[in-house]
Amino acid sequence: MCSRKGSLLWFVSREKLHLLTPEDSASTYMFNKHVIQHRFCPTCGIHPYGEGVDPKVRRMAAINVRCLEGVDLTAIPVTTFDGRSS
Repeated sequence: MCSRKGSLLWFVSREKLHLLTPEDSASTYMFNKHVIQHRFCPTCGIHPYGEGVDPKVRRMAAINVRCLEGVDLTAIPVTTFDGRSS
């Protein structure tokens, strides 16, 4: 799903994610093991972030960096992850 969407994810603790719109403005999609809440705009369909817990049961957010304004994507070091084959 992520490779088709083109998400570039940055993982932070959920407490560090500060939304500029009300949290209930986003819709939620869950797939596969139903452990990550993929949040998306019900109007345009963009996926700005997801929520879940890490192996140590800490609340985490996966922010789609492509949704952040003013970020030079070519300056970000990327670690490729092939979730399809894992």
